[in-house]
Amino acid sequence: MLEKAIILAGCAVGAGLALIAGIGPGIGEGYAVGKACEAIGRQPECKGDVTSTMLLGCAVAETTGIYGFVTGLLLLFVAPNIFINLL
Repeated sequence: MLEKAIILAGCAVGAGLALIAGIGPGIGEGYAVGKACEAIGRQPECKGDVTSTMLLGCAVAETTGIYGFVTGLLLLFVAPNIFINLL
């Protein structure tokens, strides 16, 4: 019984840590969009280049959050069953 509790606690802590990864992309994307708006405000003729680069950067940053979210879900719903079945 204690082994199951330790496995569940470890998976819950791991999932919580993995879901913290969603904070970083939000901060990074907000910062990137702010800087892109500043750049467009200073040089409106480079709007297309700045916008396309910003969107590519935001897409790459968003994948980090998605990986953390998927890892957290796997640790909550899949991993405990696998580890408990190994006992």
